[in-house]
Amino acid sequence: MHGMNARTGAPLGDLAHIEQSVADILLTPIGSRVMRRDYGSLLPELIDYPATPSYQQKLIAATAMAILRWEPRIRPSRVIVHTGGLDGRTSIELQATRQDGVFRGQAVALSVSLRGGA
Repeated sequence: MHGMNARTGAPLGDLAHIEQSVADILLTPIGSRVMRRDYGSLLPELIDYPATPSYQQKLIAATAMAILRWEPRIRPSRVIVHTGGLDGRTSIELQATRQDGVFRGQAVALSVSLRGGA
C-alpha cells in the first residue's frame, strides 16, 4: 500500500494514488485549503469559460503549473484537453514520466474529468 482511497479508506497502489492526488490538486481551488492557501490549481476558476483555443491553452498551463508544483512523483510531458462531448464535460489527459524510486522514467497517462462546481 502506498496510499489510501480518499472516499473509501481502501489501500491504493502507486499509480492509483498518484492519479487520486493529481485529481485532488487539479480540482482544488487555490485559496480553499486553510493551512495551505496556495495548494491547488486555477482549473476550477476556468470551468465556465467558453471553449476557445485560448481557453484550452489556459487549461494546459494551469494543469502543468499545478502538477509541477504539487506532485513531485511525476513530471508532465504532455497535456491534452478534451472539450465538449455529448455531456458537455471537459477532461484533461496528462502524459507524464514517473520521478520516484524504481519507477523513475516510466511513462504514465492519467485522465481527470473537470466537473462543474469542482
